[in-house]
Amino acid sequence: MRLATCQRDGSTFVGAVVDERVTQVAADMVELIAGGVGALEQARAIGRSAGGMPLTDVRLLAPIPRPRRDVFCVGWNYSEHFREGQLVRGKDVPADLPEWPALFSKGPNTVVGPEAGVHFPAPHSEQLDWECELAVIIGREGRNISEDKALEHVFGYTCANDVSVRDVQRRHGGQWFKGKNFDTHLPLGPWIVTADEVPNPHTLRISTRVNGVTKQDSRTEQMVFTVPRILRDLSAGMTLVPGDIIITGTPEGVGFARKPPEFLKVGDVVEVEIEKIGILRNTIVGS
Repeated sequence: MRLATCQRDGSTFVGAVVDERVTQVAADMVELIAGGVGALEQARAIGRSAGGMPLTDVRLLAPIPRPRRDVFCVGWNYSEHFREGQLVRGKDVPADLPEWPALFSKGPNTVVGPEAGVHFPAPHSEQLDWECELAVIIGREGRNISEDKALEHVFGYTCANDVSVRDVQRRHGGQWFKGKNFDTHLPLGPWIVTADEVPNPHTLRISTRVNGVTKQDSRTEQMVFTVPRILRDLSAGMTLVPGDIIITGTPEGVGFARKPPEFLKVGDVVEVEIEKIGILRNTIVGS
């Protein structure tokens, strides 16, 4: 099932999207997720039985418009992206792929939905880059989650664009937090596809287009750290809760590693597409 956070006539609701129509099934996405199997089955039943309204009659927001805490992020999770970074940044990148996932976070103010504007970072930088990523939505609370049980904690998946300000990302003591946390720099959407529709998240084609030109084109099977491994390591000693969002890394083809380097500019249209999920489209706008 596809579940979207929709806005219409000043009100916001969760809608089930079927055949380009949307039916209101809940008031709030995190509350629906936290309601467990019963709430999801009730939403599914409503979505099947009601005719709904045309999808074009609503504005889609990020599936979770205001996360209750930071979005968890994984870096260097596709080997070819790691290698392209080595070629450009040399000693700033380890000689070998890490044995453990590189983790950081993006704050709630980074999140925007489909078709929303992404702010160009001038006057602080002109090095704005794209990163298509599979986002995982947690459905069940868990701490010290084992890999063999990890997918039982997943509610669903959506598309993410981990927009990055490259020079700012590199200049703060070797950590990435500041360059990853400009407002509007984490588009999510267009909806959550529930986990039953994606039984294996490691068989999906994932791509980025800028102004219609393909820049990234890979498959999630190329992940170094699988979704279960990420959940195991992230939940070690730390409780994950319903509505938590985890973005899982980007494949090769980012702008800073291209020859010559390519960066986004005002007016560019960026599309992230993930098989079985959909297309997330955003335009770069002046800040």
